[in-house]
Amino acid sequence: LVFVFLCCSCIVLRNVAEALISKGLATVLRHRQDDEERSAAFDELLTAENRAKKNLKGVHQKKEGTPMRISDLSSDSTKAKQFLSSLQRQGRMAGIVEFVASGSRLRIYLPKDTSIITLLLAGVSCPRAQSQRGGQVQEGEPFGDEALAFTRDLCLQREITFQIDNVDRAGNFIGWAFCDERNISLELVSRSLAKVHFSADRSAFASQLYAAEDAGKRGRDKIWLNYEPPAELPTEEAAAQDEKDRKVNYQKVVVSHAESSTSFWVQKVESGPQLEGLMEQLNTELNTNPPTTGAYSPKRNDKCAARYADGQWYRVQVEKITSKEQIEVLYIDYGNRETQAVTTLCSLPAGCSSLPAQATLYSLACARGPPDEDWQDDSLHAFQAAVQDKELNMNVEYRVQGAAYVSLQDPTAEVKDICKGLIQAGLLIVDKRRDRRLEKLVADYVAAEQKARTDRAAMWVHGDVTADDANEFGYRK
Repeated sequence: LVFVFLCCSCIVLRNVAEALISKGLATVLRHRQDDEERSAAFDELLTAENRAKKNLKGVHQKKEGTPMRISDLSSDSTKAKQFLSSLQRQGRMAGIVEFVASGSRLRIYLPKDTSIITLLLAGVSCPRAQSQRGGQVQEGEPFGDEALAFTRDLCLQREITFQIDNVDRAGNFIGWAFCDERNISLELVSRSLAKVHFSADRSAFASQLYAAEDAGKRGRDKIWLNYEPPAELPTEEAAAQDEKDRKVNYQKVVVSHAESSTSFWVQKVESGPQLEGLMEQLNTELNTNPPTTGAYSPKRNDKCAARYADGQWYRVQVEKITSKEQIEVLYIDYGNRETQAVTTLCSLPAGCSSLPAQATLYSLACARGPPDEDWQDDSLHAFQAAVQDKELNMNVEYRVQGAAYVSLQDPTAEVKDICKGLIQAGLLIVDKRRDRRLEKLVADYVAAEQKARTDRAAMWVHGDVTADDANEFGYRK
């Protein structure tokens, strides 16, 4: 076995076995003197081995080498979430595709971090390929095997670059992968081997993906073989149908805490009396029978009681133990977080843990905050002023990976839709979703944003703040 190295016009031949032995990565197989099966280069191999022994290379080292430990960051969801922010901050990373499980699922080895992750390709939904589970063959979906074969041929055992967007409940990372600067998600859609997932709407590749998908639909290719375009309705009828398709089920809520101008915690008004009764019971019990200081030893995810700055006791969940004296807690009935001394916590009295957490995290639908940090605080303060001490109507518009996105209505305000009011004030940007059910809602928001741009309101005072036009000049915020 020989390697051939090309250098300009010179060809260099080298025995691979000799090269491995000289680095201490293999040893010579011993033969008798009259054994005709031994290598023709047996003497050279012995010389290389003696040289490796003398220089203590590889297996000839006197001390045992440190084994390489590869960490699987996708082994469980908790571990994956811990590494999510650091992987996101790294942006584009390089890795080697170790295994392709389906057209959109890769196992990637990260040499720099000696770790391995499972990556789900963002923005696409791939048909399932045939697989074996428990010794039984699981039939795949049409063109699932073709999608698997394409991705495998494209990138298996090759170096790719990728960037992480999110992580799912199972600990799989979700992101974009590029092989030879080709977006693998886009390549799958272009070959009609995958459909565009609605999560692609918020990405920089949305227009390319939808254009590729439309081309596949027109060509009736592969997964679009039996595709039939929806019948077009007259304008008025279509508008009525859109409004009908959008499900409206308002719930009366109050916003208990805002993390940003688009992410907030709410309490349902109908549960108010139950929460008041719980708070009265909790404080009566702990004020009548004060807990012994330091008797409680908190553990992560424990639900317990903590005394707030107002002197009242509240239910909390331990999120992180930062030291022996300090822990980070979430007030599960209100949504705010803070760092507490361990000595200020105690076990919940009997009967105070049966009521579910009364605060739930939601996000505004079809909107995102200002890209400029200078306007983010103004946006948050405006949102807090719009919702503070008010009973609002909330409707869940859609969900993404379990997270609910909602609209908020203030019946007493001039502009009843709070999100629309903030967009019109130049303090939020429209997140345009390609969802027919939301067309009218998005159109209203786009009109409000256009008015804010025309009026040079808030973040638009100096013109367009988005980065779309800057990319062509090689600049990105």
